[in-house]
Amino acid sequence: MQENKLPMKILVTGAAGFIGSHTAERLQAMGHEVIGWDNFSNYYDVALKEHTAKALEAQGVIMHRVDLVKDDFRAIWPEGVAYIFHFAAQPGISQSSTFEAYLDNNFVGTQRILSVLELLDQPPYMVNIATSSVYGLVATKDESSAPEPASWYGVTKLAAEQLVLAYVRRGFINGTSLRLYSVYGPRERPDKLYTRLIDCGLNQKEFTLYQGSEQHRRSFTYVGDIVSGIVSVMEAAQTCSGEIINLGSDREHSTGEGIDAVERLLGRTIIKKIIPPRPGDQDRTLAVIDKAKRLLGYAPKTSLEEGLKAQIEWFKSLS
Repeated sequence: MQENKLPMKILVTGAAGFIGSHTAERLQAMGHEVIGWDNFSNYYDVALKEHTAKALEAQGVIMHRVDLVKDDFRAIWPEGVAYIFHFAAQPGISQSSTFEAYLDNNFVGTQRILSVLELLDQPPYMVNIATSSVYGLVATKDESSAPEPASWYGVTKLAAEQLVLAYVRRGFINGTSLRLYSVYGPRERPDKLYTRLIDCGLNQKEFTLYQGSEQHRRSFTYVGDIVSGIVSVMEAAQTCSGEIINLGSDREHSTGEGIDAVERLLGRTIIKKIIPPRPGDQDRTLAVIDKAKRLLGYAPKTSLEEGLKAQIEWFKSLS
C-alpha cells in the first residue's frame, strides 16, 4: 500500500454510478491514474451510466465493463493498484429488488474482490463505501453503536463492511469503511428524492410521496462534500486502517423542507400523490461526524439550497 505518492494507480468500482463517478473525476483531477469498473446494471437507465462513462473517459479515466459477481476479473486485474474505492453495489431500498440481488451485488461481489487481494504480494488499500442504513430506522449514532439494519440493503451492506474489516483484522489488507448519509447532487439516481422532484417539477409529472415521509429527517449531504471526505482517506490511510467512519452533513432537514426548497428554486408547485409507506425506510438520519473531523479534517460546507441549485442545472443540461 502506497501513501501520498503522486501519481498513483487507483481502481474505482461502480464508477459509472452517482458517487463513484464524482470520486473517479476528483481522483483523476488530482493527478492519479484512475481505472473505473462498472457492470452498467439496468437497475436504472443504462444510457445515463453510459453518458457518465463517456464523460469520465473524456477526462482520462479508463473505463471497463466488469460484473463483480459473474466475471473472472483476475485476468484483467490492473497491476500496481495502490487504492480501491469500492462503490459497486445494489443500491437503495427498492421493493422491486430481490434479496438475492442485494446479497450478490453487495456481499458476494465484495468477497470476490477480497479473494483476489489476499493473493497479491502488495494488495491495495481498500476504501469500502458503506451506508448509514446499517444503523437502522433511526441513524443518529456514532460508529461505536450497535448496527440495527431494517432493510435487506442495510443488512447486506453491513455484512460486506464486516467482511472487509475481517480481512484487515487478519492482516491480509489495509482498509477502512465509510458510512455515507443521504447524498444528493448532480448525477443523483433517477429513483432518488431530488432527481424525481426536479423531474416532476420541470416536466409537470406527478410525484409519488411515501405516506409520512414528509416528516422524515435526513442529513442531506452534497456529493462534492462527500467526495472530499472520501478522498481524504488517502492522507490518513494508516491512521484510518481498520476504522469505520461516518461521512455526512451534521445538519438535518425534513423531506418536506427539501420538497419546499425544490419548489422554491423551480418557482412552481409539484403535484403529489401519496402512496403507502416503504418498508425499511429510515425515519431519521443525522450524521455524527466527530470521528471524521478528527481523523480526516472533514468539514462539509455546501448548504442544501446551494447543492440543489447545482443539481437542477445538471438536470436541465440533460435535455
